[in-house]
Amino acid sequence: MEEMEEELKCPVCGSFYREPIILPCSHNLCQACARNILVQTPESESPQSRRASGSGVSDYDYLDLDKMSLYSEADSGYGSYGGFASAPTTPCQKSPNGVRVFPPAMPPPPTHLSPALAPVPRNSCITCPQCHRSLILDDRGLRGFPKNRVLEGVIDRYQQSKAAALKCQLCEKAPKEATVMCEQCDVFYCDPCRLRCHPPRGPLAKHRLVPPAQGRVSRRLSPRKVSTCTDHELENHSMYCVQCKMPVCYQCLEEGKHSSHEVKALGAMWKLHKSQLSQALNGLSDRAKEAKEFLVQLRTMVQQIQENSVEFEACLVAQCDALIDALNRRKAQLLARVNKEHEHKLKVVRDQISHCTVKLRQTTGLMEYCLEVIKENDPSGFLQISDALIRRVHLTEDQWGKGTLTPRMTTDFDLSLDNSPLLQSIHQLDFVQVKASSPVPATPILQLEECCTHNNSATLSWKQPPLSTIAADGYILELDDGSGGQFREVYVGKETMCTVDGLHFNSTYNARVKAFNKTGVSPYSKTLVLQTSEVAWFAFDPGSAHSDIIFSNDNLTVTCSSYDDRVVLGKTGFSKGVHYWELTIDRYDNHPDPAFGVARIDVMKDMMLGKDDKAWAMYVDNNRSWFMHNNSHTNRTEGGITKGATIGVLLDLNRKTLTFFVNNEQQGPIAFENVEGLFFPAVSLNRNVQVTLHTGLPVPDFYSSRASIA
Repeated sequence: MEEMEEELKCPVCGSFYREPIILPCSHNLCQACARNILVQTPESESPQSRRASGSGVSDYDYLDLDKMSLYSEADSGYGSYGGFASAPTTPCQKSPNGVRVFPPAMPPPPTHLSPALAPVPRNSCITCPQCHRSLILDDRGLRGFPKNRVLEGVIDRYQQSKAAALKCQLCEKAPKEATVMCEQCDVFYCDPCRLRCHPPRGPLAKHRLVPPAQGRVSRRLSPRKVSTCTDHELENHSMYCVQCKMPVCYQCLEEGKHSSHEVKALGAMWKLHKSQLSQALNGLSDRAKEAKEFLVQLRTMVQQIQENSVEFEACLVAQCDALIDALNRRKAQLLARVNKEHEHKLKVVRDQISHCTVKLRQTTGLMEYCLEVIKENDPSGFLQISDALIRRVHLTEDQWGKGTLTPRMTTDFDLSLDNSPLLQSIHQLDFVQVKASSPVPATPILQLEECCTHNNSATLSWKQPPLSTIAADGYILELDDGSGGQFREVYVGKETMCTVDGLHFNSTYNARVKAFNKTGVSPYSKTLVLQTSEVAWFAFDPGSAHSDIIFSNDNLTVTCSSYDDRVVLGKTGFSKGVHYWELTIDRYDNHPDPAFGVARIDVMKDMMLGKDDKAWAMYVDNNRSWFMHNNSHTNRTEGGITKGATIGVLLDLNRKTLTFFVNNEQQGPIAFENVEGLFFPAVSLNRNVQVTLHTGLPVPDFYSSRASIA
């Protein structure tokens, strides 16, 4: 049950909930913590003024607060809200759980009342520290929120199960072990405190003292307070409102706002929701079982990779030692390559183990909490939280979707060293013969009419001269680096046509080909000059995208089926030149945070772009944006997106910079510098966003002129 402990702690104080209340967003807070984070709002935002203007729709009005962080200029924007124009700019605080919360707008006045009964400042506002939804309290204040009796019961049982021995409740410093409990006072005493504070005389002589263990049982079996209606505090809940999804009393049905709503018996709905939660837990339990087996598989893979690595290195060293000393440098290079592959495989598997372990711990904690909730016998208290728990269980089960429990790496090393041809060549070394036994092939001829380029690919075709009688065993095609550098082999084989992908855009390449047979190689053909496209035309890549990504419009338009962020890459990678593409926002609901940028081919696909060290991105909401790489958030910039907005991405690999644009205006400074390597266009989004990709665009004029001046 230790993994359930996170479910039982307040996000503000970090301790177990004390007198928890349920916010309209289904999250919980200690009653005292809720009072501590109240913020006073302007008069114009009060529920009374909203009702007077006809805009109020409920007792609690959610605020569209400005999501400006007052904690740091480089803050990511997560977990904090700015105050109103008239609010003092005090920095937000962090709870022990890492959730940022507001301090109270002013010190609360001294009072001898309980937190629930003490008056709250007029027009008070409270912001949920978990989902950040804000609402204005009505005249009832914190009394308008229902108390979570079920959560109190779960916490009591959890604390009792963790307590090794009952301690005295009146010891001032180190509590001693309790020896008795007074049933009337409901207090555990050690012997010195009992003699001092509970003498066996006067009215206290009639109190019944029992052993601590018996007192614990009597506490556990004592009837819990019955939940009462928040609108009619003297009435108990008797029915369940289907439309509002909450327990109600008979006065709510006769004269309250539920008079015209469909209602059902409290007991029947209690049993129905318990059944639904149990069924949902069955599916989640299967996922957790699969996850445990998957973790065992991953840990076994680590051992297999270690064993395969040792075996492969031994084989490689044995082969390299058979060569002459001139090959020692090559041997070191090959060993370095194997070690790099070894580390890469281990890193991928260990990252997946870490990621899966965190998910499993959260899932197990939620399961244990739900099982404890099901044990509760308070129908109204259970129904207050059952809908939210059912949604959380289904959402957690969806997160264990297709692909999550599949290894991202194999244990085998896809490398092999065949040294027999080289050893054979060494054994066959001899003096130069005066005359070759047979002639070499004739020089191949490049067929210009069949050679072409498309985007950053080049297709070349060649043939033997028509009158040649010397057969060729194969051909060697060579290209330079696109900058006039040395030629390198790109194809060796019997075919007479080859397509080379992954070239640089807007570059000039030189190509040549030669033939070979057992006697030797022919002279090179004439050199052919090839020019790749100036701009890139590409679409999104379904092959490398997360399984939740939905494609349309010839893979130019994407959205997502999940509420979580998923990553999709473009089909074309860039390693040189200046490239610009745009994305239009076709749909934008509920203010999500889509991210745009570039990534390596092995970027994590099941989290927001920029969370790992394989992506460089800008994520943006309806108000502002941030740059993010390796989960580091920088350069918060005002100005967000809406439906119809255009995001521009400019990757300048000549200057090694990445810049972003919103509606043809540069968003913030240069986002990232010193970027080099192979990058793919990338986007992360959830089901609330749909975007369309536009490629083949020239670099903006103002950037070209600025680059020429620089």
